[in-house]
Amino acid sequence: MKKLGYLEKVTGMVMMFESEAADQAIEPYINENVDINDFVESTYESDELNDFGVNIEFDEDDVNNERILGKVFDTPDDAYTFYNNYSFLHGFGIRRDDTIKNPKTNEPFRKIYVCNKEGFKRTDKNDSSENEKKRRRDVRTGCQAKLRITRQEDGKWLVDSFNDTHNHDLTMTPTKVMKHRSHSNFHRSIEGKSLMVQFGQVGLKPSQIKKAVNTMKTSNVADVTSKQCVDVLSEHRKQHRGKEFYGLIKHFQDKTLVDSDQYFVVDLSDDGYPRNIFCADGRSRDAYTKFRDVVFDVTYMTNKFKMPFAPFTGVNHHGQSILFGGALLENEKQETFEWLFEHFLKCMFGTYPNAIITDQDKAMGNAIKKVFPKTRHRFCAWHIRKHETEHLRSYVSRYSDFQETHRKWVNSDTIEQFEATWEDMRIKYELESNCWLSDMYNQRIHWAKPFLKDIFFAGMTTIGRSESINSFFNGFVNSRTMLNEFVVQYDKAVESRRAAEEDEDFKTMNSRPVLSSVHPIEAKAGQRYTRKMFDTFKKEWTEAITNLTHETLIKTIEESTYRVGQLDVDKKYWRIVTFRSLNQVNVTCSCSMYETNGILCKHSLYVMKKKNVQELSSHYILPRWTLDARYKLGSVSIGLGEINNENGVSAYTLFCVRSNFTKLIEQSRDSPSEIQKLNTILIRLLDDQANRKTSVSLENASQSSCMGVSQVDMMPQLSIRDPLGPTTTKGRPKLASRIKSSLEAPKKRTCSYCQGLGQYATSCSKRKADESLQET
Repeated sequence: MKKLGYLEKVTGMVMMFESEAADQAIEPYINENVDINDFVESTYESDELNDFGVNIEFDEDDVNNERILGKVFDTPDDAYTFYNNYSFLHGFGIRRDDTIKNPKTNEPFRKIYVCNKEGFKRTDKNDSSENEKKRRRDVRTGCQAKLRITRQEDGKWLVDSFNDTHNHDLTMTPTKVMKHRSHSNFHRSIEGKSLMVQFGQVGLKPSQIKKAVNTMKTSNVADVTSKQCVDVLSEHRKQHRGKEFYGLIKHFQDKTLVDSDQYFVVDLSDDGYPRNIFCADGRSRDAYTKFRDVVFDVTYMTNKFKMPFAPFTGVNHHGQSILFGGALLENEKQETFEWLFEHFLKCMFGTYPNAIITDQDKAMGNAIKKVFPKTRHRFCAWHIRKHETEHLRSYVSRYSDFQETHRKWVNSDTIEQFEATWEDMRIKYELESNCWLSDMYNQRIHWAKPFLKDIFFAGMTTIGRSESINSFFNGFVNSRTMLNEFVVQYDKAVESRRAAEEDEDFKTMNSRPVLSSVHPIEAKAGQRYTRKMFDTFKKEWTEAITNLTHETLIKTIEESTYRVGQLDVDKKYWRIVTFRSLNQVNVTCSCSMYETNGILCKHSLYVMKKKNVQELSSHYILPRWTLDARYKLGSVSIGLGEINNENGVSAYTLFCVRSNFTKLIEQSRDSPSEIQKLNTILIRLLDDQANRKTSVSLENASQSSCMGVSQVDMMPQLSIRDPLGPTTTKGRPKLASRIKSSLEAPKKRTCSYCQGLGQYATSCSKRKADESLQET
């Protein structure tokens, strides 16, 4: 028996070899004998292990050319697999070299497989030393080792030439021989490609995919590289090139089969290119009926066509961000926003948002004013503060008291105080009518607190909710995401948010609140509020019972007014609380926390405790902050007033009836008798309707349900195409009118010494000048 030094290092190992053609493993069986010199003598035997009938025997005779010469294979792939497995055992890699075709039939009749170090790399004779390209290291040595097969008359392939002489060192370690390209083929296997594509579809980057795949694979398979992951994903994307929009439409159509309440609409150009796309599934529409406070923002770089992504964001009963719907837009013009808002309104049963928060984009503001006339529009507080930094610097440097006066104006409690302070500022600081401050004053109803105290915003003052959603999507999509992939990733991101909501539901239902007192007001709040919202209430309650004091302003039998605040705070910043107790307790505070956030403030709670109120009135516990607002299929109740409106049955009513009916079927499906009873009732109702109305138009009925039929479905004769190229957006040009969000805008250098922009303190010229003066 011949000793093979390479095999001495694989004692006791069972090595698996993947076949490219048949995806079949070849497993050698090792019978070991150890001599007195501790050399391992191994005999390799193999049964017929693949579908091609190849019997591979790697014993001592395999090394002899005569033993391999004359071997017959059914297909060239069988021969390649045999030679590749042979090369693995002997420490080298192979590649396909040449295919010779019959000149008459143009069919291959001879194939040659060579050592991967055969030949030499070609050089371009036209390359001069001046413009010579950077070349990778040469790995070829002109090795003559090869295996040649020729097709026989019976269709089989015969080994008619075999050379096993190498002019280079063989790889003697199993973990290294696996790195030869012919053996490092996991990324080319069906299993490997499938894994990489799946990880790519959930939003992992190639470097992350590499780590995940290498963790899952077996140790006798070579590690995949990030480059290999990139190549596999690119190859997969090529299959959808030019068909992305078609894949997007098909995705929505497939979803409709499982979610009949889904709404999606596509705005097409005359040539079939998508301009705008909007979608919302049934659960998002259901959530909107409970939480109608919307944040709207536009973000960029979520898909390869650079179509701006515009999510409609809200807040659920745990204070978490939720999605009411999302859109991909052609541009950020007023007519585009009008199209989007009109379809959002149609999708949400014609119900206007209570409030909407956006940045100060003029096109967006004009569209909101036109489409949502009943909605209170608020500017994002973060963007306003950013503007203040840029526009007020000259006033701050010129007037020492300007910053304090401006802060007093912005934090005004009443409209009268706001107007009076503005008049003082305008005169004292000689504010021009066309300056930024004057422009902000003209738009005061969209941002100033005194004008927004009566509007419920669910605690939102900035588009940070939308930005957090956008940031969350960054883990799923990027600037290279295809349109058909984007909608899939969007759904996965939404499901992830919903999983977090359900997790909070579970924690609330399976835990009890820890109270800071024995007062029944706190006890009832703990029973009704969700876990997160009770934490907010508890913070206010703790402040109310520990840190506040008051002075009485007015006190009668029916009404009392107090000034409430902390002892260490100037009384001018104390809040005015009015308490009334006629038919029920009614308390209001000048801070308007309850009106804007839906949670009683510490000032109101303090007065209620002082007035010995023993129970928290139910009208102060908003259902939207309780588990009553959690998602339950078909749980939406219908009011008679809505059913009997002048315009007939509303789309929202139909949505609720359909949801209730779906829930009834789901709850009855485990009982044949209940299903039979339900069917009997339905047949009776159908007969009643048939008698009441002799003809029913199926087309009109489907249209009245307003269940989001795509415009593409209405025009099947129109071919659809991918967008021509990337979209031009406002978010990228330097002179864009829209202010970039904190997630988009690059961080500016700020000097901690002189507060100047564009430098750090280490390179500050003023600091260096001051230090040189001190030294002298």
